[in-house]
Amino acid sequence: MLPNLLSFLDRSPCSAFAADSLEQDLVAAGFIRLEPTAPRWGVTPGKYLVRSGAAVVAFVLRSATVRRFALVGAHTDSPHLHLKPNAAHVCEGCLQMGVEVYGGALTNSWLDRDLGLAGTVFTEDGQAHGVRLARPLARVAQLAIHLDRKLNDEGLKLNPQLHLAPLWGLDRGTDAGQEFTALLAEAARVPAAAITGHDLALYDLTPATRGGVRNDLIFSGRLDNLASCHAGLQALLASAEGPADTVPVLACFDHEEVGSQSRDGAEGGLLATTLERLALEVGLDRGGFLAALAGSLMISADMAHAAHPNYADRHEPRHKPRLGGGPVLKSNANQRYATSGATAAYIRGLARRHGIPLQDFVARTDLGCGSTIGPACAARLGVAVADLGTPMLSMHSARECAAAEDHGHFISLLAAHFRG
Repeated sequence: MLPNLLSFLDRSPCSAFAADSLEQDLVAAGFIRLEPTAPRWGVTPGKYLVRSGAAVVAFVLRSATVRRFALVGAHTDSPHLHLKPNAAHVCEGCLQMGVEVYGGALTNSWLDRDLGLAGTVFTEDGQAHGVRLARPLARVAQLAIHLDRKLNDEGLKLNPQLHLAPLWGLDRGTDAGQEFTALLAEAARVPAAAITGHDLALYDLTPATRGGVRNDLIFSGRLDNLASCHAGLQALLASAEGPADTVPVLACFDHEEVGSQSRDGAEGGLLATTLERLALEVGLDRGGFLAALAGSLMISADMAHAAHPNYADRHEPRHKPRLGGGPVLKSNANQRYATSGATAAYIRGLARRHGIPLQDFVARTDLGCGSTIGPACAARLGVAVADLGTPMLSMHSARECAAAEDHGHFISLLAAHFRG
């Protein structure tokens, strides 16, 4: 599975391309794409997917009788530098790009890296065109130590407006905006005059790789949370067998890193409407659909914090997941994670029955806690949720780190959940 994971990461430099990778792999495995705008789908037992923007929902209908859903949720987006609408400009003889920081990025990790550009270009006819410039196009240059002598003693302080604009060439007296549009037009193979908008992200060009003295580590960008998308995908592909009245569902949302409040985010209607339409197509009424939701359980699959060997004091002493120790069950009394006593018991029993190692994470009481799609889905759908992930270091860096063996254990645990 790991060479497959590395390829998946490299094929997915931004959320739109991650959704493309998911859709391509699902279609190759026999999944049929259903159009959200079609008034009826006409589904029969089989494998299906629904795509909306950079979000994908896929499910296996084992029979025409539906009693419950076994759900896994993840997200396709990762923190990055996102281009502003009028990005191209000139400063001090350099071509630069105006960027916004998307999500809670470790901004220092984006300095002095070879950056490519990926995303979507939109034309006046309403069409979307994928664009990927997989070459060293841009760089956020760090200030030399000679001009900031206090940096090593006082720490790096970056103003996102002033200090994160990447350079992408030298000013030759041309119009920067026109030159940038021409670059996009060539990549998208459309006339420059037809381009009316874009949704573009910078990404680190360094490929995903195995590392460490025994090759037991994974070094890559976007492990959070594409590793969970990949694990959910592999688990779903392995889950054709199971209770006939249970529908395994994988939902990979967009915009989790910025709060999930969008059409294609976990607080949007994509998953709820997909499940309800499926229920109606197999003959359930509204009451039957709500009963199926009440009997369902979702695993919110998102990466977890491994204990950092250089910052051990930043972790709760009795809840220190380690790299290579297996998937992590995440809990928070203030509902930043949606795990309950009942869903934790379910996950522990599942792991025990299948011989899968399991760890626990709770944040230090005096530190804040991140969140996931788990609480949003629990509230939106009324389903029970357990938050689960693979331990990692350097979360939200342009370059992250995880243990290779944990990924296989995570796939096995999600597949066991799908199989009921």
